[in-house]
Formats: sequence, structure tokens, C-alpha cells
Amino acid sequence: MNRYPLWKYVVLALALVIGLIYTLPNFFGEAPAVQVSSAKVTVKVDAAFAGRVEAALKAASINADYVQFEGNSVKARLADTDTQIKAKDVLSQALNTDPTDPSYIVALNLVSRSPQWLRSLHALPMYLGLDLRGGVHFLMQVDMKSALTKKAEALTGDIRTSLRDKNIRHAGVTRDGNTVLVNFRDAGTRTAALNLLTDTLPDVQWTEGTSPSGDLSLSGSLKPLAAIKVQEAAIKQNITTLHNRVNELGVAEPVIQQQGIDRVVVQLPGVQDTAKAKDIIGRTATLELRMVDDSAEAAAAATGAAPVPFGTERYVERSGGPLIVKRQVILTGDSLADAQPGFDDHQQPAVHLTVDANGGRIMRDISRENVGKRMAILLFEKGKGEVITAPVIRGELGNRFQISGRMTTQEANDTALLLRAGSLAAPMEIIEERTIGPSLGAENISMGFHSVVYGFAAIAVFMCLYYALFGMFSTLALAFNLLMLLAILSMLQATLSLPGIAAIALALGMAIDANVLINERVREELRAGASPQAAIHAGYERAWATILDSNVTTLIAGLALLAFGSGPIRGFAVVHCLGILTSMFSAVMFSRGLVNLWYGRQKKLKSVSIGQVWRPDGDAAAAQSADPV
Repeated sequence: MNRYPLWKYVVLALALVIGLIYTLPNFFGEAPAVQVSSAKVTVKVDAAFAGRVEAALKAASINADYVQFEGNSVKARLADTDTQIKAKDVLSQALNTDPTDPSYIVALNLVSRSPQWLRSLHALPMYLGLDLRGGVHFLMQVDMKSALTKKAEALTGDIRTSLRDKNIRHAGVTRDGNTVLVNFRDAGTRTAALNLLTDTLPDVQWTEGTSPSGDLSLSGSLKPLAAIKVQEAAIKQNITTLHNRVNELGVAEPVIQQQGIDRVVVQLPGVQDTAKAKDIIGRTATLELRMVDDSAEAAAAATGAAPVPFGTERYVERSGGPLIVKRQVILTGDSLADAQPGFDDHQQPAVHLTVDANGGRIMRDISRENVGKRMAILLFEKGKGEVITAPVIRGELGNRFQISGRMTTQEANDTALLLRAGSLAAPMEIIEERTIGPSLGAENISMGFHSVVYGFAAIAVFMCLYYALFGMFSTLALAFNLLMLLAILSMLQATLSLPGIAAIALALGMAIDANVLINERVREELRAGASPQAAIHAGYERAWATILDSNVTTLIAGLALLAFGSGPIRGFAVVHCLGILTSMFSAVMFSRGLVNLWYGRQKKLKSVSIGQVWRPDGDAAAAQSADPV
């Protein structure tokens, strides 16, 4: 009746072992480390770069615990802070040959002290949030009106170009706010223009009318759904750009997420230099398209054998080679509408570019005259420019063209990202700024840890005193629940914050509620005169419906917080929902496994240790089925 099959015990044993393995890294603490990341969007840090970092440290007789590539950076764990500072100086000198224009950011950081065998199993600790580690917090407002205005300006140029290409005469194209007005002399021309613009610009809604001067007119504005898409694209591009810029700060786990429809939260744990953080996230980057000088003089200048020809400049390609580029700018990033990775006609990786109407006209003229020549795409940051790519012009280009040749799929994705995220799609303003010191973060960790420990101890003492041995089983199930919750959070590489600690403490209180229901149900069965084995079986079976109902209703509330909340509320909701799921597993399956293991094989069980079973009729004989406390 109260026996588990072997496979259930195997499942419980595996869950216990996995929970221990993935919870352990959180107790090893942190060690000083040096983190190397890219200082330029055109410089890529990959797994092969870790060997270069390791070689530089060995050349300086610095022994690192390990050097490995993680995310977008290479980290070297060191023994103490003195070695950490020395390693930082060594790597800065070895990797940045020009201190005035560093290619890599070498930053001090902290990493887990977990042993190698745990890291080989991908058992990593949870990240600590801003309120636990300290750092800076920015709330930024995105100017959505500017994004729509920029789109309306692009539409104005597209309309002029489309009408001119089809020889449809108009009496002027103007912009009034986010509405584009096109005037005509007669109704026939207006009808022809309406048919054309409806086909070429499906995202624009057109309305016929009359201008103040008496001309017939068409007024066009973005459809509501198209306007929403423009705003969403703007804020997504801004978030991508911020991620690229924050990498320069060497932050282990930055939080950059959308809040509402027009705000972005930026949290940088471990960063205390607010001025530097504001400078990084607020900087601008611009794109320029120029022709490459392929003359003999330019080739000699590229090798350093001759001076740079007049009207040209010397830049460096992503591959590291020199390139002589003409000073005349063909297009800037302001004309670029979109850049997406894809494939060309030969199914080779490519980047598909879209420019506005004015940019399309310029590209047609320039490409027609320079077929077979190279065009360089440059990215400028802080006054310094680098060549992202320099493809060969294969034919006449227009509003939409592609870059292809000698690039992998990953390189195509990276290049498209650089072109899209070179600058902010819409201006942003910092409307809230907070700085949290590391000492306050350490105090928050201590207080949060103590609150969970004291809460667990109080529950354990009460359960053991009130329910005797069943209370011990409930306490072990509660410990198993906490272990599973921490293990899952570590597997997910969640960021632990104060609301998360509060959710863990709440999960403990809610988890023990299921065991209280089970224990009381067993007591009721004993009062009714059931045998101990039958009481245990009926107690678990009949309490399950109540436990499921109460946890499902609570889970619905947690999912609502997760769906509609943001920031700390979402963090609380994630831990809260996971705690409900782990508590149902531990309170029912794990605790019953312990009870079955202890009592299940006793065929002639006379009593169970579940505390005092109070009987309303005072029948002392029947009360012998349970041991008193």
C-alpha cells in the first residue's frame, strides 16, 4: 500500500544529486579576475583569443587558475587582488599597442571559485543583481516622436522619387508633422498617384482632400500598426546599440530591458563610475560609405612605400590590412533604413541593405559609374573610423542592394548588426539615475541570507515539535525543495535580487503548507479509526486535490505578475512560480518517499509518530494508533 517502486526512488535520488551539483557553485564565493572585451565594434573577441591572453600572462610569469572565453569576453581567474592588478597592467600593454586608441578593454572583475569539474558540467552560480552587488541604474526615455518624424521624412523622399520615376507631375510634396501632403492640379493625376503610392507604400494610409491653396491633395500617414512597428523597431535598435556599448565597461551581467512602450532600464552591476557609464551609453556612432582608391599610388601608400595620395585617407580593415579610401562621402548612416543578414543568388551569406529614396538615387548614380570597383563602409566612433567591409560593386544599385563575398553566416549577422546598431534609432534621455554602493549590496546579501535561514529554522523547529517524526520528514522535504529551487535558478543562470530572495522566503512558507495539509489529513484518518498504513495512504491521496487547487490558484497569480510586471516584479514572479512547482514535487513525492521508506515495509504497523492525535470522544484505546509527542 505504502511502497514506492524502485524507479521512483531512482528519480528522487537523481533529482537530489543534480540539485546538489548545481547548487554547490553558489557557496564557493568569488575570486578576483581580469576580463578582456572588445573596445570597438569592429574588433571581435572569440574563443581563439583566449590563447593570446593566456600566452601574455605566461610571458609575465603570472599563473592564472584558468583562462576561458565566456559570452563576449575572455576571463582569467587569479589567486589574489595583487596578482589581479598586475595581470591587468600586463594585458593592457600586451593587447593595446596604441594606448590612445585601445582595441580591447581590460577590466577588473569577480568570477566564481567553483572547481573545474563543476564548470565542466556547466554548473555555474546565479548572478547577483544590482541591489546585491552594487552598481548604477539608469531609466531612459526614448523619444518616439523623433522616430516617427524620421520615418515621415524618409517617406517624403520616397514619394518624390516614386512620382518622378513614373513621370507623375505634382504641385509639391510637404510634411506637416507626421503627415505627408502631396498636391496635384487635376483629379486624374491624383488618381494615378494614389494607385501608385498605394502599391509602393502599403504601410501608408491615404486620404483625398483639398489644400488651402485650392489644389487637389493626398494626405498620407502611417497606419496605426505600421507606426507601432516603427516604434518597436526603434526601441529594439536602441537596446541592441546599448548592449554593444555596455560591453566596453566589462560588466559581467548587465540588465538592459524595455519597460513599457518607450522606456529602457539599464542596470550595470559592479560599476561605480557613473560618469564613465553615462559617457559610454550616450555616445554616438556614424556610418559612412566611400569609394576605395585602387590606383597604383594608393597601393604603394597602403604598404607604406609612398605617402597617401591627396584626397584620400588610410584606414584599417576588419582583417587588419590597410586600405586607402577617398575622402568624399557618398552616403551616411542617416540614409540607411535597414540591414538584414541573408543569402545572395548563389546561396552565399550576404547582408541586405535598404536606404531611403535620396540614398537610392545616389547609389544608382555612383554604382553605374564604378562597376568593378570597391566601396568601403566605415564606422566612426569617438572621431576614429574603421572599415567594416569593402565589397566590390557588381552592377547598378538602388534603394535595396546587398554585400556579399568571402563571409560566413556569423560574419553576415555581425555586419548587419553593426550597420543597424551603429547609432541610436531615436534620441534617449536619462530621466532617473541611482547608484548603489558595494557595501550596501553586501549588507543586503547578509540580511537576505539570514532571513531565509532563520525562517527555515523556525519552520523546522515548529514542525518537529508539533508533528514529531512526520515533522522531520516535512523538514527534509522543505530542504529538498529549497535545494531544487536554487539548482533550477542556477541552471537558468538567473540574476538573484532582493525580490528574488523574498520570493525564496515566501516559497518556504508556502511549501510547508502542503505538508501541514498532508499531516493533518493523516491525523483525521487516525481519529476516524483507520489503521496507520491506511491513514498514511488516505492522507496523501485525499490531500493531493487540496494541494493542487491551492497551488494552481497561487500559480495563476504568479503568472499574472510575470506577464504584466516588469523589473523587480518579474524577478519575484519567476522565483515565485518556480517555487510553487518545486514545492508540489517535494511536498508530495519526496516526503511520501521518506514516509514509505520508513513505514512502508512494516506489515504490522501499530503506530506512527505524528504528534498528539486529539480524539473528541476521548477514546484512549483507539488513540493508541498514534504515538504522543
